[in-house]
Amino acid sequence: MDESIPQDPNRAALLVVDVQPDFMPGGALATQGGDTVVAPIARLLERGGFRHVVATQDWHPPGHVSFASSHPGRAPFETVELYGAEQVLWPDHCVQGAYGAELHPGVPWQHADTVLRKATDPRVDSYSAFRENLAPDGSRPPTGLAGCLRERGVETLYVCGLARDVCALWSAEDGAAAGFGVHFLWDLTRPVDAGNDAAVQDALERAGARVVTGEPA
Repeated sequence: MDESIPQDPNRAALLVVDVQPDFMPGGALATQGGDTVVAPIARLLERGGFRHVVATQDWHPPGHVSFASSHPGRAPFETVELYGAEQVLWPDHCVQGAYGAELHPGVPWQHADTVLRKATDPRVDSYSAFRENLAPDGSRPPTGLAGCLRERGVETLYVCGLARDVCALWSAEDGAAAGFGVHFLWDLTRPVDAGNDAAVQDALERAGARVVTGEPA
């Protein structure tokens, strides 16, 4: 059975996470082989099978708190404490209005009925499609996506995109925590660091998400 096609498309949504040039080879924050998911995700959208398709778009204002350049003396991929939690400092990436922040032109985005821009608050990072990272008040503010999907009758979520070990993972975990049945399309994700794959699989299992394939065998 093709596990990437839901049995009841009216109650399922495809979540395409951060398929943007800055996460491709040569981009500001390249994933390992991120460009190789573009064509299969495009095929998945063209095949149909999902009544609802949500695309997330990393959309940082200049000087975002998650950028190493916003912390004098710090380098990309170092960590700092931010609001009581560990924050990875990233290279400047997906800056609002820049080419690297655009949705990748190789994906037929006309099939998406929702585009969710995240990390728009300069003080707060945002990996997940469902909740922002820790805010100054210690909360993780919701994005509103969970309620939007419930209003549309969605019960099952299929997750693909970038990066496997950061935004796609956090989105899957938070989607499961919000009560959705989550299918993680492993072969349609790519990591920042493939050395994290085992930890990602463990985290998905703990969250109750099911790891499946997105391309037909």
